[in-house]
Amino acid sequence: MSQNRPQISPAAAPSHSGRRRHAASARPNWTRRAGLVGGVVSAIALGGAGAPALADNHGRPDASTPTARGAAPLSTAVTARQASDAVAQNALAHTLAAAREHAATTAAAAASARHKAAVAAKAAKARATATALAASRSAKRAKLTATGSSSSSSSSSSAAAPSASKVDKLISFLKAQIGKPYVYGATGPSSYDCSGLTQTAYATVGISLPRTSQEQSTVGTPVSLNSLRAGDLLFWGGEGSAYHVGVYIGDGKYLDAANPSSPVGIKPLTYSEPDWAVRVL
Repeated sequence: MSQNRPQISPAAAPSHSGRRRHAASARPNWTRRAGLVGGVVSAIALGGAGAPALADNHGRPDASTPTARGAAPLSTAVTARQASDAVAQNALAHTLAAAREHAATTAAAAASARHKAAVAAKAAKARATATALAASRSAKRAKLTATGSSSSSSSSSSAAAPSASKVDKLISFLKAQIGKPYVYGATGPSSYDCSGLTQTAYATVGISLPRTSQEQSTVGTPVSLNSLRAGDLLFWGGEGSAYHVGVYIGDGKYLDAANPSSPVGIKPLTYSEPDWAVRVL
C-alpha cells in the first residue's frame, strides 16, 4: 500500500509557519461585495423611514403624539384645522353681511321718517297759509260789505268813478306794451316785470304806486272780484305779501307781465283767477 503513494519532494513540500490557515471560501469575491452593499442600502432605507417620525416628534414635549400612537397623520390634522378656519370665516362673512343689511335698513327707515316729517311740516305750513289767506279775504269782504252799505246813493258812486279819459289812457298805454319781454326788476320802456309795468302805467295817469307787488297790495281800496271795473289792480297772494299783480281791463280780462316765458299780454280771468283786487282810480 505504501508503495503506491506518490512521493513529494522536500523542495516542493509547503512550508508551515505555525499559523493555521482557514479554508478558502467557496463564494467568489463579488458575492461578498454585493452583500456588503445590500447591507448599507438597507441601513440607509431604515434611516430614511425613521426620519419622518423623528421630524414629527422634533420640538414636542411628549413623544406620545397622535401619529406616534397610530392616530390620524399630520396631514389629516392640518386639513381639519383648515376646514375649521373656513367655517369660522364663513360665519364671520354672514355676520358682517347681516350687520350691513341691518345698517342699510335702519338708514332707509330714518330717511323715510325724515321725509314724512318734512312732508307733514310742509302740509302744515300750507294749511296755515291758506287759513291766514282765507281770514284776510273774509276781512276784506266784510270791509267791502260795510263800504257798500254806507253808500247812500248812486250819485256818490258816480262821483267816485274815474274819468273815462284816465281809464282809456291807462288801458291804451298797457296795450301798447303787449309783446314786450318780462325781465325781473325792469320798469320799461323795453321790458318789465309785473309791478314795474303797473307802476309805470299808473304813473301815466298821475297815480304813484310803490315799486313791488307786496307794497302795491297795501294801497287803494279793496273791491270784490264780482264788482271789478277797468283800471282795478288784481293781486295773487295776501295783503302785504302778494307775489304777482296785474290790471283788469274789462270784459273779464286782465293784462300783466307774468314771467320770462310769458311776455306782456292779455288773459281771461279764468286763466288764473286772482285772489283779490283794489281800486286806485
